[in-house]
Amino acid sequence: MDNPVIEESEKINIQELLKPYLRNWMWFVIIPLFSLFITYFYLKLATPVYSIQSSVLIKDAKKASPAGGDFGVLQDLSVLGGMGTNSIDNEIEIFKSKKLMQEVVKQLGLQTSVFTKYDLKEKELYKNTSPINIQVVNEKPFGKEAKKPILVKISGNEITLVSDELPEIKTQFNKIINLPYANIIIMKNARFNKLEAGEIGDLFITYSTVDGTVNNLQKILNVALVNKDATVIGLSLNYANVAKAKDIINKLVEAYNNEAISDKNSESKKTKDFIDDRINIISNELGQVESEKERFKSNNQITDLGTEAKISLEASAEARAKQIDLESQFELTNALIDFMSKQNNSQVLPSNIGLNNTTATANISAYNQLVLERNRLMENATPQNPLVVDLNKQIASLKNSVMESLIKNRTGIQLARNQYEGEQNKITSKITKMPAQEKMFRSIERQQQIKENLYLLLLQKREETAISLAVTASKARIVDFAYASPKPVAPKKMLILLGALIVGFAIPFLIVYIKDMLNNKIKSRSDLEKLSYGKSVIGEIPGLLRGQDELVKINDLSPMAEAFRILITNMNFMLPKKKETKIVFVTSTVKGEGKTFVSVNLALTLATPNKKVIIIGSDIRNPQLQRYNPARKGLLGLTEYLYNDKLSWKEIVHVSTFNPYLDVIYSGSIPPNPTELLTNGRYQNLIEELKDKYDYIILDTAPLMLVTDTFLIADMADVTLYVTRSQYTENALIDFANKSISSQKIKNVGFILNDVDKDYFGYGNKYGYGYHAEEQNWFTKLKNRF
Repeated sequence: MDNPVIEESEKINIQELLKPYLRNWMWFVIIPLFSLFITYFYLKLATPVYSIQSSVLIKDAKKASPAGGDFGVLQDLSVLGGMGTNSIDNEIEIFKSKKLMQEVVKQLGLQTSVFTKYDLKEKELYKNTSPINIQVVNEKPFGKEAKKPILVKISGNEITLVSDELPEIKTQFNKIINLPYANIIIMKNARFNKLEAGEIGDLFITYSTVDGTVNNLQKILNVALVNKDATVIGLSLNYANVAKAKDIINKLVEAYNNEAISDKNSESKKTKDFIDDRINIISNELGQVESEKERFKSNNQITDLGTEAKISLEASAEARAKQIDLESQFELTNALIDFMSKQNNSQVLPSNIGLNNTTATANISAYNQLVLERNRLMENATPQNPLVVDLNKQIASLKNSVMESLIKNRTGIQLARNQYEGEQNKITSKITKMPAQEKMFRSIERQQQIKENLYLLLLQKREETAISLAVTASKARIVDFAYASPKPVAPKKMLILLGALIVGFAIPFLIVYIKDMLNNKIKSRSDLEKLSYGKSVIGEIPGLLRGQDELVKINDLSPMAEAFRILITNMNFMLPKKKETKIVFVTSTVKGEGKTFVSVNLALTLATPNKKVIIIGSDIRNPQLQRYNPARKGLLGLTEYLYNDKLSWKEIVHVSTFNPYLDVIYSGSIPPNPTELLTNGRYQNLIEELKDKYDYIILDTAPLMLVTDTFLIADMADVTLYVTRSQYTENALIDFANKSISSQKIKNVGFILNDVDKDYFGYGNKYGYGYHAEEQNWFTKLKNRF
């Protein structure tokens, strides 16, 4: 079953937690509205940022070339499949590389940017929207980036550059401008479209080094797979200037394709260079053989040897044909061995030059694949990279295998050649009777045929290699050219406005929470009751409004007067019922809590035609009563009475100028020995004499914590009014009051909370003191609050 007491307690606690925020409700309206206003103003000025995107398909070159197609004749050339083994992750990293982005920056001239500012807005101008073009002549070594934009003032053909970092520079169009970080030339843009550019204000230019620009673009470039099951890569860039961002992405794809094509063509170029060198050599040798044949015929006057050697030649035709082929293979093998011995492991070998050894041809192709892969890794890795080291080992091993294969092939060719030469010698022996001239002619003719066959073979391979260079396709096929998002991706207006609203509510909440958490002073009646362990709080005195009189008037109906009447009612419940004269002590812990203010107004409220009241300024160390009537300063008071035994109490009693039913005994002069005066017995005699004359004796005493004076006369009090002040009295001071009460140094104590803001009244804002309180409109309330 629910406990109503507990529920009520929880309800009160929640109300107490909410009170500080409810009291400051106005800030929870003003600050969020102000935050929304500032944010709206920012969004109006903020430059919208768009997402520019593109997608490319990374092709596998081997799969892209259909078998039996137009290029089937070239399918044995390994250069068409050199890049097909790379993973898509490698291609993504290549797109992100500094090398490609550096090429983009240089080709587009992105080191400089042109901006314009107008009506507190800023936008970047590019190509057709910029009235000027900037060309970077050269970047100076160790040059730093410009931290601040440079203002460009144009007057006809004259240009003035102004910046906080530079002295004013005057120059003209198309002239070199010497800046600390680079030399530039400013030119008029012939393609400037004023209608497309829109409103243009002051022009500014910024400069960044190539490396700085590359780093900035790499930070905002996003490269990722569009689909994990496909080889389509998505490129995106968030940027304010759509045209510039499109150029960056499109140029990046172009640079990637150029790099891939260059990489693919490296083997073909090396093969073509080798073939060209061999053609030059064979061409010279062939010319020499033909010249020798011509001289031989001319010197020996030979015209037709066919008829004479027909029978013998038919027998040796087959042997000679094979011998010619072996001689060609032997020559090619020797040339390739010689070429390999001169090349290092970082260069590819010529492939498919007519060698009939399939094993050597396959090994050369595999060797070239490894060299290309190792060279590609070296662009982004060091020689110590494990992959590079492993590839170096494989390359060295495979090169040895190729060399051994070629040497073995050469030995086999030589053995076969010797065999056919033996057969040819047998046939030659049959024609020993032929003239020596015929032998020599056949030898020359045989050399000519060998050179011709080799020459034609090399010409054919050179044409095939040239075709492969010409038809190399782009590696990245563009699926979508760069395009911009239809709406800006930043700033996200609704999200920012929501954030501004949240911040607008959070700021006053945190201020109130932190202020309340760090506050160590009493604010409300509930605070005082908690700290005083539930002891009686008999009165709350409202704080004075601006311009309000401090003293209660006769027949006063103000909230302050009503507060003192409530205080008197509660105080009378604490006073003895039978005793006629009531002695009321008014004290506090420290100075400044309003003890004298409460004493005077309490006395003024009590004093009526039916009740005779006197107030005694008992704080003789720091008199305060006189401040309410400075004209009476210097009159005889309590100090003089305590010091002079012959002085009568009637001589120190004065009628109040504010209320004819109130008498006053001022503190008098400040004595050097206040403690002795208060304990000499004269004070007690004074009180006894006054008891017969007055209904209430109000004693305005000294603060308890600062001096012992009040404790010396505390036993005389019928009731002790302990004054605290809202938002002034520290929480720790109430502990002193509790100890004084517990030790019975003061008795019959009732606490008073002075100077209470209307927000901290015990009954809350809904209720206030005074039925006749003057109603205020909302503007007056707001004015009083601030």
